[in-house]
Amino acid sequence: MERAQYGIGSDELTEQQFRMVSEIVYRFCGIHLKEGKESLVRARLMKRLRALGISSFETYLQLIEGPSGQDELRQMIDVMTTNKTSFFRESAHFDFLVEHVLPDLRKESLRFWSAACSTGEEPYTLAMILLEHLPGCSTKDVKILATDISRPVMAKAAAGRYGEKSVLDIPASYLQKYFSVQQSSEGRVYQIKPVVRSLARFACLNLLEPWPMKGPFQVIFCRNVMIYFDRQTQERMVQRFYDLIEPGGYLFVGHSEGLSGVRHGFTYVRPAVYRKNGVSATGWSAGRMGRRP
Repeated sequence: MERAQYGIGSDELTEQQFRMVSEIVYRFCGIHLKEGKESLVRARLMKRLRALGISSFETYLQLIEGPSGQDELRQMIDVMTTNKTSFFRESAHFDFLVEHVLPDLRKESLRFWSAACSTGEEPYTLAMILLEHLPGCSTKDVKILATDISRPVMAKAAAGRYGEKSVLDIPASYLQKYFSVQQSSEGRVYQIKPVVRSLARFACLNLLEPWPMKGPFQVIFCRNVMIYFDRQTQERMVQRFYDLIEPGGYLFVGHSEGLSGVRHGFTYVRPAVYRKNGVSATGWSAGRMGRRP
């Protein structure tokens, strides 16, 4: 049978090369590139070939797997992973946080984690919500850990600068209170104010590698990430989240993924919201608010 090819001339991506790329990406960050993604993979890898002046995928893969390929491997992962996000994305989660979670958080030290936070919209949304709805937030020891695998993405998140299109979903009162507006050659730029940025700590983290933080966290957001993992990787990751969450704490996942079919110890609360049962060291009780599907 003739080997499948995608592209023409020196831009060919063979079926074997697609499998190699898939294996490399899976080995590095757990993302499973399924069949049917060949055109997407080729288009995104072409960005790196053009940047490096390389004429073929064969040469590029030799570079990736060579002794000096680690830096380029990270560049490849950056172009292969999706960094789609927005402020107040899946807003029902933040409504639930305000109505059902924050009223019970009376500890002086609180920890939140935005895993795979991309360019920072999620942790900054969380920070604004805390400032608005968590009594005494500015005087308590409140921190949001925000992590992502991509260094360029983390740099943008830490800078906290966004264009006009990025802030369309932010309520006008929040925009006025928590952003300063600057003019640039490309139009208005909205800068997150220090009061918001002070709550977040940004760090690069590959979710498949060891996690340096010990927790416990009261709330973890890991949304629209696990959908790219196979079930075995999902179960390992959910267990690791479970171990880091304080009894009574919550895990928020994307509405498109859920934990149906994944073995876990959480209690199902509502779509894409899960709770760890038990009693925390401060006596915070977690009753059964629902049944795990």
